[in-house]
Amino acid sequence: MSDKKLSTGLVHTAYTPPANFGSLTTPIHHASTVTFPNVAAMRARDWRRDDQYSYGLTATPTTYTLQNRIAEIEGGRHTLLTPSGLSAIALVDLALLRAGDEVLLPDNVYNPSRELGDSMLRDFGISARYYDPLAGLHVADMIAPNTRLMWIEAPGSVSMEIPDIPALVKVAKAHAVITAIDNTWSAGVMLRPFDLGIDISMQALTKYQSGGSDVLMGAVTTVEASLHEELKQTHNRLGLGVGPDDAYLMLRSLPTLEVRLRRHEESAMVLARWLKERPEVNLLLHPASPDCPGHEFWERDFHGAGGLFSVTFQPDITQAKIDAMVDALQLFQIGFSWGGAASLAVPYTMKGARSAVPWEAGGLVRFYVGLEHPADLIADLEQAFTLAFA
Repeated sequence: MSDKKLSTGLVHTAYTPPANFGSLTTPIHHASTVTFPNVAAMRARDWRRDDQYSYGLTATPTTYTLQNRIAEIEGGRHTLLTPSGLSAIALVDLALLRAGDEVLLPDNVYNPSRELGDSMLRDFGISARYYDPLAGLHVADMIAPNTRLMWIEAPGSVSMEIPDIPALVKVAKAHAVITAIDNTWSAGVMLRPFDLGIDISMQALTKYQSGGSDVLMGAVTTVEASLHEELKQTHNRLGLGVGPDDAYLMLRSLPTLEVRLRRHEESAMVLARWLKERPEVNLLLHPASPDCPGHEFWERDFHGAGGLFSVTFQPDITQAKIDAMVDALQLFQIGFSWGGAASLAVPYTMKGARSAVPWEAGGLVRFYVGLEHPADLIADLEQAFTLAFA
């Protein structure tokens, strides 16, 4: 149609940009409506296939690219993107559990996951029980006939114990229980979950993959196609899409992921060693520290430690003094969502992070070490300790 009216020409154009344009960045494809070349192609679309487009919510070239990059990094084959880490956890639970089923959660689980198990899943007739994360093969004592899913957290997001993942997986497989791991702490780089027999790996890409403290996103990665299809069906029904701009920001940050992780790890070890020598500190809960419960499993299964760890203080140091120390910090910010350039500190009570505390527990502070120079961070800690504990 060469004689189109202006209003039609503003919507439809015959122009096509020249092919063979090369760039080092992934294009951002904005789309809610996806068009088809003909009716037959529209009718032939299959939601189970990862090489087709049907609607902007389910996939665009931008989101497909990010999904495949995350799967490659973790050693998986299929990845689904969600709007947050918590929505990724909920996706796994809602896709796999039915009324009458049971999910096993580690006692040191990420607290929003605990709240999901104790409230929403319970309302759906699904029971949640908690196991000692250091139980290893003894977790077999917890398996019931209706146990369908076992979550693993490595390490615990506050208490930092490392579980014996192969032992937990061995028990789960013997009872036909699906295993899902929260692999956020390792960013999928420092732990290869599928090499250890894990069925599902969940990550909050909000953390290290973003690296900028400005994007929310989750990922669920699998190897087995049938399990991926089961998750994808619920993913589609819940409408768990992510925006292409956010996917682009993740893709932009991925090339520096390993470099940033190593810097976080090196700086965190400097601060961890300094904290361990302080008389106010009772226990260093850093998986790379021999004193941390499960350290031997970290040494066997992991390839690094990143920037997140905790310390407990001597029992005679009050929570008020610990809070005052955190308030006195100038470079460390107070905030939950780590993974960016800025260092963070958050006080916790151990009984809030773990119902059965296996060691003498004073107050706890979780530290995240960012990209500042470690000497400046130590100076900040020193002045805060002096103000609060002198």
